Amino acid sequence: MVTEQAVREALVKVHDPELKKNIVDLNMVKDIRIAAGEIGLTLALTTLHCPRKEKFVEEIQQVLGEIPGVTSVQVKVEAMTKEELDRLFPRHPLVGISKVKYFIAVASGKGGVGKTTVAINLALALSQEGFQVGLLDADVYGPSIPVMMDLSQKPEIENGMLVPLEKFGLKVLSFGFLVDESRPFIWRGPMVAKAIRQFLDEVLWGELDFLVVDLPPGTGDPSITIAQCLPKVLMVIVTTPQKVALADVKRAINMFGKMDIKILGLVENMSFFKCSHSDEKITIFGEAGGERLSKEMNLPLLGAIPLDMEIRQGGDQGMPLMIAAPASEAGLVFKEIARQAKASITMV
Repeated sequence: MVTEQAVREALVKVHDPELKKNIVDLNMVKDIRIAAGEIGLTLALTTLHCPRKEKFVEEIQQVLGEIPGVTSVQVKVEAMTKEELDRLFPRHPLVGISKVKYFIAVASGKGGVGKTTVAINLALALSQEGFQVGLLDADVYGPSIPVMMDLSQKPEIENGMLVPLEKFGLKVLSFGFLVDESRPFIWRGPMVAKAIRQFLDEVLWGELDFLVVDLPPGTGDPSITIAQCLPKVLMVIVTTPQKVALADVKRAINMFGKMDIKILGLVENMSFFKCSHSDEKITIFGEAGGERLSKEMNLPLLGAIPLDMEIRQGGDQGMPLMIAAPASEAGLVFKEIARQAKASITMV
């Protein structure tokens, strides 16, 4: 005869590799039911989006199937309640940014320089280097990531926490997922700061190597909030060769410097344009502005991204360059920026 004690003794063999305990001691096993050799139970996980969910079920069915007299095993999977999580952990291990190793914030002194394009493709380039990467669109005034990644569904909520959407191997969250795209954000500074803190703390980001944050342009409350909230964040500053863009970027660099925020380097976007029938570089927005600024501010120039039709088309069609054309000239620049980011994490 199959007993509950025999079931629990068998389940001790199933371990959570992250928490380094068996599922019985973690109180993940509930509602054990035994009838004529048939076993049913409930497995309570910290999140229904646990990447090991199917593996847990397989291991449970295997160890219980080895008990003499067992004919079938049915496992129902559910998420732990907030109360169960609070008992198990002083702080839920998947809440907010506690499991994120490194943070990169992409900023600019002004709008229209391609900051979101850089953030998306840098995140994808890091992912293609084998890292687990998240992408947070913190541009509360003009969130562009939903359009540029062709994402429109609403995030799920689990135990009061937002679950990021997933696409192209990234975990993605944007203010644009929560409101109608035609609705303006009429928020004052304190509201913006509060909303950004919630997106950092009340989201199930899980275990990530990098969280790339797309900041709004300028040096206002959102940028300050991110800089203050993210531990040891590295900044990537995006500019174009134009004098007006370079002047605004200087202000951003000086602001982050006063806050003792590390700047990984500069990215010059829209550096030049090449016609399809010529290799001549046409410097539509000026020439070598990013290089001059990098020398003046004593910061590395991480890369110069050409004005590329594929970047514009990919942004409009929800197919970023690093997915559509990773081997293009611009794609190779993003790969190099990602390699420099990887090499620079010793700064933090």
